[in-house]
Amino acid sequence: MSIVSELPPAVRTSERPVDKGLAAGTIGTFSGAVLGISTVAPGYTLTASIGLIVAAVGLKMPAILLVGFVPMFLTAYAYRELNARMPDCGASFTWSTKAFGPYVGWMCGWGMVMATVIVLSNLAAIAVEFFYLFLGRIFGSPGIAELADNKGINIATTLVFVAIATLIAGRGITTSERVQYVLVGFQMIILLAFAVTALVHVVRHGSPTQLSFDLDWFDPFTGLTLSAFMIGVTGSIFAFWGWDTCLTLGEESKDPKRVPGRAGLLCVLSILLTYLLVAVAVMMYAGVGNTGLGLGNEENADNVFGALADPVLGWAGPLLLLAILASSAASLQTTFLPAARTMLAMGAYGAFPKKFSKVSPRYLVPTFSTVVAGVVTGAFYAVVCLLSERALLDTVAALGIMICWYYGITAFACVWYFRKELFTSVRNVVFKFLFPLLGGAMLLAVFLVSVRESMDPDNGSGASIGGIGLVFYMGFGILILGAALMLVARRRNPDFFRRGIDAHTTPVTEEPVPVLITADV
Repeated sequence: MSIVSELPPAVRTSERPVDKGLAAGTIGTFSGAVLGISTVAPGYTLTASIGLIVAAVGLKMPAILLVGFVPMFLTAYAYRELNARMPDCGASFTWSTKAFGPYVGWMCGWGMVMATVIVLSNLAAIAVEFFYLFLGRIFGSPGIAELADNKGINIATTLVFVAIATLIAGRGITTSERVQYVLVGFQMIILLAFAVTALVHVVRHGSPTQLSFDLDWFDPFTGLTLSAFMIGVTGSIFAFWGWDTCLTLGEESKDPKRVPGRAGLLCVLSILLTYLLVAVAVMMYAGVGNTGLGLGNEENADNVFGALADPVLGWAGPLLLLAILASSAASLQTTFLPAARTMLAMGAYGAFPKKFSKVSPRYLVPTFSTVVAGVVTGAFYAVVCLLSERALLDTVAALGIMICWYYGITAFACVWYFRKELFTSVRNVVFKFLFPLLGGAMLLAVFLVSVRESMDPDNGSGASIGGIGLVFYMGFGILILGAALMLVARRRNPDFFRRGIDAHTTPVTEEPVPVLITADV
């Protein structure tokens, strides 16, 4: 005999964050996804990471891209669930503080900000390299293309690019959105045209390397050592970084609880399909050898598309160079958005000095935080460029460490934050427990192995300080610096470390959810 009884409706509360003065109701699902894709910057990312991934795993590049996608996809659900409960521009910082307390939250926010600084410096460097390369091709002057190799000119031009991006990012979210439609659209069209042209050439004339398509390229469980696997995954995770920009724009979205999550998932899936298409195309056309156009050639490692543009596209080769320049410039501008908004939230909640919480009354953006991000980025790039001949390779490897750190904390924060309701429905078990837990565990494993591997200079550019790889200092070393700065912040802003963000949030009762209980007698 079965008895069905209905309990009083279950009451669920969400958190309403402090009003930070941002432009509410501006971003939709499509525009959010465009801004996310712009931050990921598939053109820039592929040219910066293909060499690193191929050097580690060779023909297994598509498999490693799939492996890197899995934790990103699983973690995206953690972001979606947390954002639905508490939309906040601080995203990872805010949610990890709410789940684990102010100390973990502060370190998570620090990791996110520094990851952004690292990638901003990388973006600016790629933009400068393709800027001079494009001018050199247009004017038929190899001398112009080689200007990017001059450290003085390189650093000076990079600082100019960073300054311009800072200015645009400080003009408001609608200016950023309009610029991105043009830049993202252009780079995606050229990338797809490049991949299709390469594949058509292989079909019609055969692969120059006599390489045939093989499904084994997509199998990550064979033919790889653990070390190679982890190095490749680090590069792959870097390749997907940036989709969480959609979530830091939650307070500026038209539907803060739904739009950011949908935009994030749309962004990640679009990027995966683009990566797999381009990866297969360049492998079949150029192969993974270490000579000529081979993707394993060290001379091509930092600039794969620069080597392949003319052979694949012929007279239209400069368009690919322009697309990578557009990709870098677009991402350089949008990558300021999550960094500035995280610092804005940290200032608003008392984790950073109050100056960081200032919002321009005219443009409704965190101007001070944006400027700080630009200044720190310029200084970071100048120092790294002087320390390493191959700064780009080191920053890519270091970024993987930082990404695993704050993405992983956010994934675990989802599980802990929702711990009282994880098993109340099948949906909660999947999206609030299993997906975030698996994503966080994968990121933790990659983080630990990456930190260990980063100590060996041979796993980066070869640059070292005291015999320890420069990548270690740019990755784990920056986290140690953050812990020291956190102690300083605690002395200056003790209230945050005593009360967290609770003093600045308001519980909001949502629509009651009926609960049914059945019992067999």
